Amino acid sequence: MNFIRRTMFTAAVTLAASAAAVAADYPGKALDYIIPFGPGGESDITARLQQPFFKEKFGQDLVVSYKPGGGGAVGWAELNRLTGDGYTIMGVNLPHIVLQPAQKDVGYKTDELAVAYWFHYTPDAIVVSADSPFKTLADLTKFAKDNPGKLVFSGSGKGSANHLAQVRFDKLAGIKSTYVAFKGTGASNTALLGGQVNAAWGYTTSGTALGDKARVLAVAMEKRHPKFPDVPTFKELGIDLVSGAYRGIAVPKSTPDEIRNKLSEMIGKINADAEFQKKMIDGGFAMVDVPADKNADFLKAKSQEFIEAAKEGGILK
Repeated sequence: MNFIRRTMFTAAVTLAASAAAVAADYPGKALDYIIPFGPGGESDITARLQQPFFKEKFGQDLVVSYKPGGGGAVGWAELNRLTGDGYTIMGVNLPHIVLQPAQKDVGYKTDELAVAYWFHYTPDAIVVSADSPFKTLADLTKFAKDNPGKLVFSGSGKGSANHLAQVRFDKLAGIKSTYVAFKGTGASNTALLGGQVNAAWGYTTSGTALGDKARVLAVAMEKRHPKFPDVPTFKELGIDLVSGAYRGIAVPKSTPDEIRNKLSEMIGKINADAEFQKKMIDGGFAMVDVPADKNADFLKAKSQEFIEAAKEGGILK
């Protein structure tokens, strides 16, 4: 081995040993947990639920801050310019991080985001007001087939998980409905309760928040949600739809793999906590577990699903 190769080999070994040592002591202080949206949304709610469990298990605080703008794009465009030492983490969302870069230059690309863990999703669901004439999904689809285009859904934004679910549902159910995009789930729910629309493409969390004011007709899950044991899945009703908005945590891409993997293990331990799971499920969330080493395959599959639906809905060309 010549001198240059010896020097490069020694430097690589030293760097690896240093990263391993840092990871062994991680975390040694509080983590800055950036939510790329405003306070009060589902990303924020999740972070607040994670905080006490992180403190209990790892002895450090998660300090939540906000960087809203561009539907999350402002924060994600800045993420890789932040220090990659494991002490700055940021919430990430699907389908946002797939569709935003596919539509235009938003300052980041999907595969540039170093996701450490996907920890839950909010399953899509069709929600109607409590006094709606639609008692079942069959009632709703019959109306849509008899009145093409007259079934009006509210939903949280163009190109959102709700919108993509509406596109896929129309295709699978053989109907034509109208989707009206509102600025967030709250505004969509207000339109529903105000009678401005016939139904809403919301999430299982919407059903939880609205309580007796609304009725959930179907949920886009493999199995029924424990919070709504009497509500069928779309699959039970013959419509192969499993979808929703997925949430996780990413780190700057300069973060050493050892630290990213350590963080992934830590979030996985919180996700496995029975008390944490109960809080999440009671809130209408559904758990998923996608660690750092499974992120690439997960993103590839989801990207294909979201891009196809976006093209069908005219969101992408």
